[in-house]
Amino acid sequence: MRTAVVVGAGIGGLAVAGALARADWQVTLLEREERIRLGRAALLLWPNGVRALRTLGLDDGLDAIATPVPAIGGEATYVVHHEDLHDALVAGLGDRIDIRTGVTVRTVRADEYRPAVGDGRNTWEADLVVAADGVRSAVRQRLVPASVPVSSRVAWRAVIPWYRAPQLPAGVPVAGEMLSGRQRFLHASLGERGSAGASNRGGIYWMATVPGAARPEPPEVQLALLRRWFAGWHETVGTLLAATEPEDLVQETISALRPMPESFVFPGGGGGYVLLGDAAHAFADHPGQGACLALADAVALQALVRDAAPGPALIDALRDYQRACRPRVARLARRNRLARLALLGSLITESLGRQSTRNSR
Repeated sequence: MRTAVVVGAGIGGLAVAGALARADWQVTLLEREERIRLGRAALLLWPNGVRALRTLGLDDGLDAIATPVPAIGGEATYVVHHEDLHDALVAGLGDRIDIRTGVTVRTVRADEYRPAVGDGRNTWEADLVVAADGVRSAVRQRLVPASVPVSSRVAWRAVIPWYRAPQLPAGVPVAGEMLSGRQRFLHASLGERGSAGASNRGGIYWMATVPGAARPEPPEVQLALLRRWFAGWHETVGTLLAATEPEDLVQETISALRPMPESFVFPGGGGGYVLLGDAAHAFADHPGQGACLALADAVALQALVRDAAPGPALIDALRDYQRACRPRVARLARRNRLARLALLGSLITESLGRQSTRNSR
């Protein structure tokens, strides 16, 4: 029996654990928290994430729990509540997965023997270890210590439930995105008012990002700061922030890996380690794309190791995974860099214009 250990039970970890189990791998899923959960807010599923869910066979009921947002994405872009996506991913795990919670990985064995990770008391050995434990991956820190997360922005997400969601101003679409300098605000309706399909978690989802570090203040103060920072924006922003309660807020730091690992694969002992999702290639400039890339990684890994036996065949499959994923991620990184340069150019032009106006007075 081929064995795999998946570290991390976020979106990527749940997806790849279920995918490997359906390909006849015996999977152990390790999660640091005491229970598996994905959060209280929502996220955007971009076209690559939607395609990945369909390829993994996890799209049953997608239309019931997710809402298309053509105003933002165009081709098959959806907004979905984290908890609904969590339920779908957990349902796809099957009964061949050994789930261990409350496990903090502290050791990684990277030598000629079979891959293994441990928490200081127990060791889990397998043909394949998948690090899906996020941008601060404990596995990556031991395999690629030079690649570290660099924080650049902080984001707040919230879902205003329908029973207290405001009516948006006339003419405002059900989804939209606004940018000003390095601040961003997007919103999308999660289901329809009065009905959320199969989900009881409908409402209006919004996300705001600003430069800087995470705020240590209580949610009440964070919400007051957001209302101040976004004062003067389109009235949609003020309307949504006014209807938000402190308990709705979910704050998170947005980080990128600097430098990105040159390799996502580390062969050894007839198998090896694979970095997946944000553990391999966290991006700071594309909201929701981290989850979608993790789902795409899960698709690629399952397809390549489906029939691979431990030994040369599995090692070759892992190298094929590297060859498949690294160019895709590099292309997205280049697009993000070009987008940042374009934004920087517009900010410089705007600043010079203001300076010229002041000098002419």
